[in-house]
Amino acid sequence: MHINRRHFLVTCATMSIAACAGNAPTAQPISAAGLPVDLRPVQNPDFTGWVARFKPRAASAGISSTTLDAAFADAGYLPGVVTRDGNQIQTRRTLEEYLSIAASDERIQKGRAAFSRHAATLTAIQTRYGVDAHIVAAIWGMESQFGEKRGQIPVVSSTATLAFDGRRGDFYESQLMAALRILQRGDTTPAQLTGSWAGAMGHTQFIPTSYQAFAVDFTGDGRRDIWGDDPADALASTASYLARNGWRTGLKWGAEAGTGGPSGRTIQPQAGGVQFTVTRNFDVLKTYNNSDLYALGVGYLADRIAGAGPLQGSFPPDANGLTRTDRLSLQRNLAARGYDIGTIDGVFGAKTEAAIRDFQQRQGLAVTGIATADVVAALR
Repeated sequence: MHINRRHFLVTCATMSIAACAGNAPTAQPISAAGLPVDLRPVQNPDFTGWVARFKPRAASAGISSTTLDAAFADAGYLPGVVTRDGNQIQTRRTLEEYLSIAASDERIQKGRAAFSRHAATLTAIQTRYGVDAHIVAAIWGMESQFGEKRGQIPVVSSTATLAFDGRRGDFYESQLMAALRILQRGDTTPAQLTGSWAGAMGHTQFIPTSYQAFAVDFTGDGRRDIWGDDPADALASTASYLARNGWRTGLKWGAEAGTGGPSGRTIQPQAGGVQFTVTRNFDVLKTYNNSDLYALGVGYLADRIAGAGPLQGSFPPDANGLTRTDRLSLQRNLAARGYDIGTIDGVFGAKTEAAIRDFQQRQGLAVTGIATADVVAALR
């Protein structure tokens, strides 16, 4: 995680919080009983003592006793947050894998439908902030699957837990203080102030300090509501963020090299794979998440939502000699046999590996869970 990204915390290298932090599939606030066991508040006398010592610091920073009482009324120590903070897996994806996830057929379809539903709002946001509406929509898709996975963990509890018992106490105390200022301003309520385990919130996953710096009230109702079902404030806040970080109106983020895109520098994140020409707006996307893969994912997804076709170039076969076409064929054929392999995107996760193992066993093959040309052939 790079604090100088200034926006949100990534828990897997180059993947969005929504993809990595295990956000629940619905965005509505839920009771403690509805959370995973390790994300329910538990008694912790040391944490209680820390909160008692923190409150005077918050009060001296201008947080009212009314706000503090309301914020901590149902807050508590979340052991699962500490576990997740200490066990962050640095998932390393190739560019081909990353783009397959970022711009899967399912996500493109959802993105086009979401853009159509909110076209008037996205167009108005583009007019006001000068940021391409498709880029804003793509970030929305990357961060929360177009609002489907906004996070349900109480932000006061998660940031207080990590301030007390995390690896970077000062950083999370600053997030907690910003969360309290959000409540004191009246932007939302303690019950609605939810997010990922790391405190990222809403449709486009702002951490509290970035919310304080960049969130806007686009709807004009007096609240900067990035949590509710109406995504307008969240989408506008994302455009505000990019605009204030140097987005140049009318300049594309980049394009696949050799396809007549804008001038700029050439990058090739995967050896032997597709090359891209990128502009200064690509670097602005990296202020949202300091990763070439993330910025390429946003740009490519934005283009696909806008109606562009797939990449013209190709990537080399994987370590087992399979192309993306092979991997997609394998997943589709497993699904046709009744296996639950999750999203068909050519990227193999635990579900695909488990299905391969079961298929190998049933076919009398060596049970490895590894996709090979023999497995692809046996499934045809």
